[in-house]
Amino acid sequence: MAVFEAWSEARGRAIIAAHREADGPALPILHALQDAFGHIPRDAIPMVAEALNLTRAEIHGIVTFYHDFRETPAGTHVLKLCRAEACQSMGADALAQQARDALRVGWGETTDDGQVTLEPVFCLGLCACAPAAMFDGKLLGALDSARLGALLDRARHK
Repeated sequence: MAVFEAWSEARGRAIIAAHREADGPALPILHALQDAFGHIPRDAIPMVAEALNLTRAEIHGIVTFYHDFRETPAGTHVLKLCRAEACQSMGADALAQQARDALRVGWGETTDDGQVTLEPVFCLGLCACAPAAMFDGKLLGALDSARLGALLDRARHK
């Protein structure tokens, strides 16, 4: 579980300045902002656009196109469930429904208590041991209903 800084315009400007001269600076800047703040703060988008001489819409488009960028902070724990074909053929749809029902959230949402964010991911490279998931950065293969239930219980009660 990472600890993130509170948004600060001065800190945001420093991050942007530190990465502005990189080749193709938009992605490095956005990754650095998310690494610092845990998400891309709404106030950072016009700052990035101005620094790179791009429109706000272009920066917003980058943030919303790439699944790893967040516009709001994630929960204490992040559960990513694989939605790719190999995992689906091994029961991932039922696991996804189990997770959504247990957490009472949809894809990309965080539980009311802020404990768990549920995200879809399209292939974790664990096709041979599908269905797969990632929990707080740790890969999990051969996931079944019982293991998922235990994982969700631990996440909600930590």
